[in-house]
Amino acid sequence: MELPSPLRQGVERLLETIPLPALRQAAKTLSDRYRAELRDGRLHMAEEMAVKAYLATRLPATYAVARASLDALADARPDFQPKTLLDVGAGPGTVLWATTDLWPDLEQAVLFEASAAVRKVGQSLALDTIVASTDWRAGDVTIDLADLQPADLVTCAYVLDEIAPASLPKLVGRLWQLTADTLLIVEPGTPAGWQRILAVRRRLLEAGAHVLAPCPHEAPCPLEPPDWCHFSRRVARSRLHRLAKDAEVPWEDEKFIYVAASRQPGASRAARVIAPPKASSGKVLLKLCRPDGSASETLFTKRDGELFKAARRLDWGDTFGTAD
Repeated sequence: MELPSPLRQGVERLLETIPLPALRQAAKTLSDRYRAELRDGRLHMAEEMAVKAYLATRLPATYAVARASLDALADARPDFQPKTLLDVGAGPGTVLWATTDLWPDLEQAVLFEASAAVRKVGQSLALDTIVASTDWRAGDVTIDLADLQPADLVTCAYVLDEIAPASLPKLVGRLWQLTADTLLIVEPGTPAGWQRILAVRRRLLEAGAHVLAPCPHEAPCPLEPPDWCHFSRRVARSRLHRLAKDAEVPWEDEKFIYVAASRQPGASRAARVIAPPKASSGKVLLKLCRPDGSASETLFTKRDGELFKAARRLDWGDTFGTAD
């Protein structure tokens, strides 16, 4: 997956005069903070150079993950056509770009972001390109959401890993209050990220939400550590991306986990592929999470006819069949 052309061109314009050594150092610092999941009270992107490092090295991956998660949401709710968006922890507008790419008729977006440097870049990238009316707001996501209005779609991507665990229940409760229809929360695809999503999922189910994706059920997660639920998207690296990371491979894999929940039930329940398919001659092994709340591997062979043909076309994260 690649960035939409207008976004890619806007990023290239912002980065064309940045010295490569400075960009590489800023990218390394940013990467180290993400890996450590630091919660030291400092914003990851408080400075202009950190924001530009993010644009060069993280934006393509976070965009791909946002779009993949929104696609799964849309598959579960084909009737959903949001007109308003509230993105909490918006960064430079990553989810806004993914949302308008999927739903071009989006009319209004409120982007809540603490970093002034990030807001400035996000406004610049969206100017004269994003059709929806955009309102950028400043504040701390744990204490400053009181004055926001509900939106059809509420999103919160790569934010919870920066929040103290004690603050999460209240934040999730407020996000759900602000959700007129559907809420999407995305986290890094680590065991810790999965645990945060499980906590969010439990909180939302207690509040009466319907889980749309990735789970095909509302039973307890059938996976147990050291296993964990997550997905992956392959992202094309631009030349600048490779230079900033001092990397030779023209792509990278971004692992993520998400939960989409709605005030409306989904259209249907279908099993989901929760690991990379294992294919060999005449066989494909799929690890499936099923509508009955179970998860296990199932082998499909040529003897299974159309089921085998369907199974061998599937990728990690895809749905398979429908509930009986």
